[in-house]
Amino acid sequence: MNYGNFGGQYVPQELKKELEKIEKEFNKAIQSEEFNNKYMYYLKQYVGRPNPLYYAENFTNYCGGAKIYLKREDLNHTGAHKINNAIGQILLAKQMGKTHIIAETGAGQHGLATATVCSLFKMKCTIFMGKVDIEKQKINVDKMKLLGADVISVTKGQGVLADAVDEAFEYLLKHKDVFYLIGSAVGPSPYPEMVKYFQSIIGKEAKKQILEQENKLPKAIIACVGGGSNSIGLFSEFINEKDIDIYGVEGAGKGLGTGRHASAMYEKNIGILHGMKTYIMQDENKNVKEAYSISSGLDYPGIGPEHAYLGETHRVIYDSITDEEAIEAFKILTKEEGIIPALESSHAIAYCIKIAKKYNKSDSIIVNLSGRGDKDIQTILKLQSK
Repeated sequence: MNYGNFGGQYVPQELKKELEKIEKEFNKAIQSEEFNNKYMYYLKQYVGRPNPLYYAENFTNYCGGAKIYLKREDLNHTGAHKINNAIGQILLAKQMGKTHIIAETGAGQHGLATATVCSLFKMKCTIFMGKVDIEKQKINVDKMKLLGADVISVTKGQGVLADAVDEAFEYLLKHKDVFYLIGSAVGPSPYPEMVKYFQSIIGKEAKKQILEQENKLPKAIIACVGGGSNSIGLFSEFINEKDIDIYGVEGAGKGLGTGRHASAMYEKNIGILHGMKTYIMQDENKNVKEAYSISSGLDYPGIGPEHAYLGETHRVIYDSITDEEAIEAFKILTKEEGIIPALESSHAIAYCIKIAKKYNKSDSIIVNLSGRGDKDIQTILKLQSK
């Protein structure tokens, strides 16, 4: 599937055959009442959905301006939105008769979600994770191992998320019997469509909940963007609501001018990455540049193809937040609401602080709190001790 100039399947021919099988099974599954009922059963009884759309009154008062609602993906089992997609894809893999699941992970939340569902459904699990991220996210790595996953340290390249994806695709080419459970809205078709479908539960719930609480739609919605799974999940139900402002927030790292950032939308260079055509960070020789963010989940040199399209068509405003701004937002939400956000989510929180006063007090803003910050506490404490 293409999204305007973006998307597609830029992979070896032998991999296209496997992708065609996945796409066929996916299209069959989403038309199946039995499959969808099973998916919703696990979301409700295992993940704990629906999760709240919480009116953050203290944080609202701190920001001034619009009323701020937090979509509490941090309350899901495993602590983030990633489990929504992991449940859906492993049900698909099971339907296809697969017994070995592989996945990539950066912040560890997708790896944790994958290891969790593999334990639940008794499947072999192999997680590829960059050596840098393994050091930063030790708690999640330990959890994955406890759940029975084999965590492979990726030492090639910079040892971060993009390198973990490379390694997973290389493994897939050599082992056709596995199912690659991609965690973000990236990669060759049909993966961006599948991830969007399984994450759209976020937007569906949020839309229903805001109408119940406010009797009207929000004026704006905000989510952080690495590859873009939590964001496309929230955005999906609001894209056609033309009066709603939609903001996607990437990692500006040390600052866009420093070159030490993870904002593919800032550079707007079209290229091929991980089997898709999209905006990617490139040097003058068209080689993929190293991305940087304090948030391992945003440390990716590209962006999902639908996000690239939504940016090109100006339906979504893509901007970025620095490490420093995200850390400050992390601290503010923790102190104001007693909610410790993931550093990824803190980018969206920081952006909300910036724009809240643009809107009236009778307006509302939904911020997707994509995950909790347990995994990031050591990072914050180390920074404070310097």
